Amino acid sequence: MNQHMNKNEDSFINKHPLDQETLFLVSQTFKALSDPTRIRILNLLCSAEHSVNELAERLNLGQSTVSHQLRFLKQLRLVKFRRAGTTLYYSKDDDHIMNLLNQAIEHATHN
Repeated sequence: MNQHMNKNEDSFINKHPLDQETLFLVSQTFKALSDPTRIRILNLLCSAEHSVNELAERLNLGQSTVSHQLRFLKQLRLVKFRRAGTTLYYSKDDDHIMNLLNQAIEHATHN
């Protein structure tokens, strides 16, 4: 067993059989996190909500590209939105995924 796992991780991993739905959801989560554009969007949404236009401007991407990626992330319930007039503001919807993303970023930047 990996010595770096804490008790909580050790108590869940390998002790619960993975049904097809769980396997699918886990694979979709990693699919979501495998795309650089989606990672950039989630990284911005970790700290604050943003409109589609704000995200597009901050990431130097087209609004349609950002909207497409947000739709994918919303389907997985990784982001949520609220409407203010005609503007949609997106924010994170799952702290577990944001923690996973943070850990991946820390791992990638660890020297």
